[in-house]
Amino acid sequence: MHSTKIIDVTLRDGEQTPGVAFTLQEKVMIAKMLDEVGVSEIEAGIPAMGEIEQESIRAIIALNLKSTVFTWNRPVLEDIKASLACGLKNIHISVPVSEIQLRYKLNKSRSWVLEKLKKAVEYASGFGCRITVGTEDASRADIEFLLEVAFLAQDLGAVRLRYCDTVGILDPFNTFDVIKRLKQNVEIDIEFHGHNDFGMATANALAAAKAGADYIDTTVAGLGERAGNTDLNELNRVLRYFLSINSEFDEEAFKKLVDYVARASGRLALCS
Repeated sequence: MHSTKIIDVTLRDGEQTPGVAFTLQEKVMIAKMLDEVGVSEIEAGIPAMGEIEQESIRAIIALNLKSTVFTWNRPVLEDIKASLACGLKNIHISVPVSEIQLRYKLNKSRSWVLEKLKKAVEYASGFGCRITVGTEDASRADIEFLLEVAFLAQDLGAVRLRYCDTVGILDPFNTFDVIKRLKQNVEIDIEFHGHNDFGMATANALAAAKAGADYIDTTVAGLGERAGNTDLNELNRVLRYFLSINSEFDEEAFKKLVDYVARASGRLALCS
């Protein structure tokens, strides 16, 4: 069995939970505690949101964590400049890939996506960045176009492709099939990002891992927009008991992390 690593996105997606807004001090503490738990990578936020967000990201970077710290960016040069200004060289660039988003949200074409991605990745590469590419609303995208984006990301030197079930419509069977197909066709690592709209985020994450996903995204206590994201604790236990993948998480540190995020988010019942 391959090893599936866990990425935590609490500091970005988790903060999209209605009513949740972490302070700078809380973000720094959460990042530190995630590192102590032993997650592979931490998505620290979106620098393009402004100076307050950038300040927290710089403070997290200054911790010199063992976990890899990266930021989320649109395929916009100003976004990447904001990340670089934080002193960061781990850049995630997300592009929309479904026709629904392209037509009704952006009024853009597929060629626009490919061109924007190419320019953004080439720009970040010029600064020596380690780049991962996200495919927004991938679960409603045409698979052939999704593969076209994946091949472009691979050719441009990206190290990983994030498959996003942005509106949480997948079931475990479809998840397994699409991740398996990506693994069979794409050489770079595959990451799965799930949402819990039908209560299947953890089940879908398990299916993705079983299909060969190299990374799974989580949030502490399943925080996130709408019904939330894949729960870090649930996934850790699922990988251990169903796939015999030992995360080597520090359990005592994990309990402290969950308790802290429960207080900071005001979601005590969710974390119990």
